[in-house]
Amino acid sequence: MEGLECEERTEPVARAVAALAGRSISVLTGAGLSTDSGIPDYRGPQSRRRTPMTAQDFVGDEDKRRRYWVGSHLGWKTFAGTRPNAGHAALAALERVGVVNGLVTQNVDGLHLRAGSRRVVELHGDMRGVTCLDCGARTSREEVAARIAQDNPVLAVPEAIELGPDGDVLPSTWDGVKVPACTVCGGVLKPDVVFFGELVPRERTQEAERIVDESGALLVAGSSLAVNSGVRLVERASRRGMPIVIINRGPTKGDRRADVKIDAGTSETLASLAAALAPTPSV
Repeated sequence: MEGLECEERTEPVARAVAALAGRSISVLTGAGLSTDSGIPDYRGPQSRRRTPMTAQDFVGDEDKRRRYWVGSHLGWKTFAGTRPNAGHAALAALERVGVVNGLVTQNVDGLHLRAGSRRVVELHGDMRGVTCLDCGARTSREEVAARIAQDNPVLAVPEAIELGPDGDVLPSTWDGVKVPACTVCGGVLKPDVVFFGELVPRERTQEAERIVDESGALLVAGSSLAVNSGVRLVERASRRGMPIVIINRGPTKGDRRADVKIDAGTSETLASLAAALAPTPSV
């Protein structure tokens, strides 16, 4: 029985290797890739259903903006302290040996860059910077976090933190908390992430499309493809007749276009693919 289970696990990986071998691979990743680093996803089988912050609410509702900043601040240290996992490392290794030609991620955690991947398009932005919506002044997230901590000593002793995939948490209360403002003009500050309801900047989508166009296969890891920005890349690869391999626990919106679908964790599966796809050193 154990041998049969092992065969059932390895057979899809073998088919994925056959589909990808000898091709330049573009990669699309989602929140499921970072779960092994301690960051939950929105739509995984074990994830709690929650409503992400929308751009309209953040800009137009001061109380919701305060709620976001409280939650985001409480989650910041935990979020920033996460480390790349074996899946991130495997993709970075494949890029170093020329198998992966570029990577597009829907994540804002920066773990691909920290793992060593170089050609990375962060479709939905990142948590490293903050921009004023009024004057455009930019500052680091570390600087804003320090100001929030100084202005709100009550946040120094948070309750148990439940981390979200965007670095946010759900605070129990946010009344009276001082929201950070731009030090240049006093305007509204916003993290450099794409909220629900916002469009991905065109230059990012163009670079993501170039990565796919310059490859011979597409590998999707840890994304349910519920967001159109990812679905469009899968459809682009499909129109070009490229092999598509999807690794994700549970169904995705791209399954019918996949040549191989692997319903498994990303860390162990990507590590297996990297071992099989990396060129064998010549003697």
